[in-house]
Amino acid sequence: MNERKIRVLVAKPGLDGHDRGAKVMAAALRDAGMEVIYTGLHQTPEKIAATAVQEDVDVVALSVLSGAHMTLFPRVVDLLHENGMADVLITGGGIIPAEDAETLRSRGVGRLFGPGTATTDAVEYIQTWYHDRGAGRSGE
Repeated sequence: MNERKIRVLVAKPGLDGHDRGAKVMAAALRDAGMEVIYTGLHQTPEKIAATAVQEDVDVVALSVLSGAHMTLFPRVVDLLHENGMADVLITGGGIIPAEDAETLRSRGVGRLFGPGTATTDAVEYIQTWYHDRGAGRSGE
């Protein structure tokens, strides 16, 4: 079986300096057979979108613990749309109240995962989304 690997960009936008969860998630995605690109800390939405375009990713997973999720997530969504990547799954996690998660969902963000969520939940979510949409951006 020569199926294309799911390409995931794990990003830490903003000034939040806590990246343990992002690194754990990146390792879990990699262990599940996905290609993972990790941006490191303190990335701007513009840099995240540019990296997503350059790496031709299927998924952008944002980790936001700073409380700036209502600014950062929509900005990344808008930039990806502007760059012809409206079909990319934008997901992620952090400390995001349910009401905010619902608002973000209405703006095009997928499921969000809070602290303590099993990594397998996020892995399964991404795999299901990928396979349900026809296995990737390139149609491989």
